[in-house]
Amino acid sequence: MSTLADLLAEHTTLSDAAAAHLQRLVAEWQLLADLSFADFLLSVRTDEGAVVTVAQCRPNTASTVFPTDEVGRVIDTAVHPQVLRAFDSDKVLRDEDPTWFGATAMRQEAVPVGFDGAVIGVLTRAVDLTHPRLPSPLELAYQDSADDLCQMVADGTFPHEEGNPRGLSTPRAGDGFIRLDRTGTVTYTSPNALSAFHRMGWTAELNHTRLSDVVKQLVTEPFEADDVAMMLDIAAGVAEVPTGPYRDIGMRVEADARRATVLIRAVPLRPKGEESGSVVLIRDVTEVKRRDRALISKDATIREIHHRVKNNLQSVSALLRLQARRTSNTDAREALNEAVRRVASIALVHELLSGSVDEEVDLDEVVDRLVPILVDVASNESRVTVRHRDRLGVLPAELAMPLVMVLTELIQNAIEHGFDGSPRSDAEIAVIAERDVRNLRIAVRDNGSGLPENFDLATSDHLGLQIVKTLVSIELGGELDVRPNPEGLGTEVGVHIPLRS
Repeated sequence: MSTLADLLAEHTTLSDAAAAHLQRLVAEWQLLADLSFADFLLSVRTDEGAVVTVAQCRPNTASTVFPTDEVGRVIDTAVHPQVLRAFDSDKVLRDEDPTWFGATAMRQEAVPVGFDGAVIGVLTRAVDLTHPRLPSPLELAYQDSADDLCQMVADGTFPHEEGNPRGLSTPRAGDGFIRLDRTGTVTYTSPNALSAFHRMGWTAELNHTRLSDVVKQLVTEPFEADDVAMMLDIAAGVAEVPTGPYRDIGMRVEADARRATVLIRAVPLRPKGEESGSVVLIRDVTEVKRRDRALISKDATIREIHHRVKNNLQSVSALLRLQARRTSNTDAREALNEAVRRVASIALVHELLSGSVDEEVDLDEVVDRLVPILVDVASNESRVTVRHRDRLGVLPAELAMPLVMVLTELIQNAIEHGFDGSPRSDAEIAVIAERDVRNLRIAVRDNGSGLPENFDLATSDHLGLQIVKTLVSIELGGELDVRPNPEGLGTEVGVHIPLRS
C-alpha cells in the first residue's frame, strides 16, 4: 500500500513544504469528516493535468458513501467538473444537483487546499442525502464548525503547525464537543462533553458560560488552570498569544480536576480571517490514567523486589566467600567457591531485571558480565579465554533465569575439568548460538583434554551436570547432549531449548 508521500512523489512535483502541509491535513481531517458526517477525498493534479485521488477518510459519525477504496483513482472531471474548477479557485464549490453513487444520493463539495497563495490539492466532501431529515442541534453545531474549518482549508489556515511536545493524542468529536463564540462563551455542549465536566466537578449547565472561567474553578493546580484558561481564550480569539509569531494555534493539554483527568484540545475557527470562536474537544481519560498509574506502580514494585533480591544474594555471596577464605579444608573451600559462583549468576539476572520494564533479560549482556567472574574464580593454572561468538538474544525472565544457571555451570565445568592438566596458553572456550523464532541452540565448546573414558551423561554423578540436566529438562523443557568437539580437541555440550511451546 503506497503512502501519501509515495503517491505525491509519483504524481506531482510539489515542494517539500507543500507536501508537508498535505500530510498535516490528512493527519487532522478525521475531525473534518466527523463534524461533516461526510466522506473526504484528497485529490492532486498531475503534471499532465489529470486529477488523482491520493487519500481517503471515512466518518465515525455516519455511514460511508464510498465503500470502495478510492485512492489511486483518476477522477473523471467531465462528471465532477467542480473538482477541476477548484484548482483555479479559492472558494468552496458545491454541486447544484445530487450525484448518485450506486444507490446512494450524495452532495459533493470541492474544497481547494490553499497553501502559500496557491491551490495544491482539492478536498471532495461527499454527504449522503438518501434519507433526508431535520438535523438535531448537535448536527447543526457540528456542520457549522465543519463549514468554518473547510473554509480555513481553502484559506490555507488549517491545519496549523501545532506543537505537541508531550505527544498527547487528539480527542475525537464524539468524545466531547463544545462550541465557543468569539467571546469564549459556550454556545453548544454535546452530552459527552457535559458528562466530562460533571466528572470534573461541574454541576450546572455549560451553555452561556465562559469556559475559561469554568476551567479555572475546576482544574486542581492553579498554574495549570491558568494555562488551560489562556489556551481556551487564545483559541476563541479573546486573548493574544503571549509569545511567538503565530496567533491561530490549536492547542491541547491534559488537566487534572478534583475528580477526573481530561484531555482538552482547542481548535481556533477563523474562516476568511474573521473571528468565529473555536471548537473544544474533550475526552475523559480518568480510567486510562488510573490504569497507567497502577501499571507504573506495579512495575516499580516488581523492579524494587528484583533489586532487593539482588542485594540479598550479593550479601549471601559475600558471606560464602568469607567462609571459603577462613576454611582450611580444600574440598570445602572449593564447594563454597562453587556456591559463590552460582549465587552470583542468579544475582546478576535479578540485577538486570531490576532495570527492565518488561521482565526480559538480554542474555548477551549476562554472559559478557558473567564470564570475567567465572574466569576469576577458576582454580586451575591455565588462563582460559572465553569467546562469546554469536548473539543469544533477549528472553523472558522465566527462561533466562534457568538458562543463565545452565551456562554458568557449563562454562565453569569446562574451565575446571577441561583444562586440568599442565598449564596452557591457548586454552579457549567458545559459546556458540543459533536462534530462530522457534528454537535456541547453544553449544559450549572447549579445546581441552576431552571427555573421560567411558563417560555417560545419564549416569554421571557430577553435581554441576546434575544441575544442568535438571534445569534443561524440567525448567526449560529442552534437550542436552555431550560429545567430542567437532573442530578437534576438547568437548562440546549442546543445549536445545524450544522458545514456543
